[in-house]
Amino acid sequence: MNYKETPFGKIPEYWGVGTILENSKLVTDYVANGSFASLKENVQYKNEPDYAILIRLVDFNNEFDGNFVYLSRHSYDFLKKSKLFGNEIIISNVGANVGTVFKAPSLSKPMSLGPNSIMFIPKGDNDFYYYWMKSRFGQHMLKSIVSGSAQPKFNKTDFRRLEIPVPPINEQKEIGSILRSLDDRIAENKKINHHLELMAQAIFKSWFIDYENSTDFVETEIGMIPSSWKVVSLSEIAEISNGYSYKGKELKESSTAMATIKNFDRNGGFKSNGFKELVPSDKIKPTHFVSINEILIAHTDLTQNADIIGNSEILLNDFGYDAIVASMDLVKINSKISGISNYTLLLMTKNELFKQYCLGFVNGTTVLHLSKKAVPNYKLAIPSSEKIFKEFDSLVEPLFERMKVVIKETESLISLRDSLLPKLMSGEIKVCDYPAK
Repeated sequence: MNYKETPFGKIPEYWGVGTILENSKLVTDYVANGSFASLKENVQYKNEPDYAILIRLVDFNNEFDGNFVYLSRHSYDFLKKSKLFGNEIIISNVGANVGTVFKAPSLSKPMSLGPNSIMFIPKGDNDFYYYWMKSRFGQHMLKSIVSGSAQPKFNKTDFRRLEIPVPPINEQKEIGSILRSLDDRIAENKKINHHLELMAQAIFKSWFIDYENSTDFVETEIGMIPSSWKVVSLSEIAEISNGYSYKGKELKESSTAMATIKNFDRNGGFKSNGFKELVPSDKIKPTHFVSINEILIAHTDLTQNADIIGNSEILLNDFGYDAIVASMDLVKINSKISGISNYTLLLMTKNELFKQYCLGFVNGTTVLHLSKKAVPNYKLAIPSSEKIFKEFDSLVEPLFERMKVVIKETESLISLRDSLLPKLMSGEIKVCDYPAK
């Protein structure tokens, strides 16, 4: 196959090249709706649910979890040039995250594009151009029009002038379909693991909170518990270790990763893209390292609603790193009782009772901090018989082991997608036998 040079690299000779202006149905943004004065007069943001949702980069970063800014019907109608209906390509064009590419979600309310982003609807295949913009080729072109250092940004005019590849439409669709199918499977795997964990939590609630297998109860400092059970502090059954206090100069490309609060999904789950790579100093201790099946609890939170603080997550995969370290914003816990597995210990600290307990020990305004006394002093009821723990563990262990398999598959899918992306977008991998006429 013959190739030709373009501003974004080599592509097959038969692929076309054109500007975004020539190859788009629409390029628009928030300020296309009017002057700053008219926007200020006609658009009011609301924290309480209303007619429409303003879609912002922060919503994408939070996986559209529901902490939205809302618009009245009047505001939504005024913003008629930037309405969203789902699946539109959105690109952040102002700020530290300039060039971030995502798709408009499909939500239960009307949607409108927020400030500091551009919406792009191509004439060609939407998926192809979404992935091209995310590829190193698209990111290179976006960076070429960024100006400013304190506040990086680019404008619609320069964006429209960018050159992009224009493969035959059948190739666009095939490439987009391949990459989308991988992302769909990755998303499906996330749902599978979420449901597996919900099953484990439901079993835990039945056994350890509702005591459905017990009939004889006694009154204790934490309420009624089965008469054969006892109340303990978490420190009696778990080893608790503080995280590593690192310095900025240690943050370098490395095969060692530091787990942070960014690994904690607001909706539950451990995110593999929250790690910071570092080369730790000789001050690091063995207790700072995190192994598979060890548990981390968030001790700091930057969210307004304390979504992360007090949350527990278990490390089920090393995500390709040689070692993982817990940051100073986390606390690591491990069972020190032979009959209590870390799966059980996780469920003891990943429920609404533990979360509400932790919230009672939170201080701070902009940055929330959990008292170091909170986790060790948490009181809970445990059975005196090791047999009960073994029976319970036999029910939940297979669920967590299945989660490990799903995570491993997901990491393989991510690796495959990321390796295919540049090869598909440059035409190095041919997906069609011949170019469309």
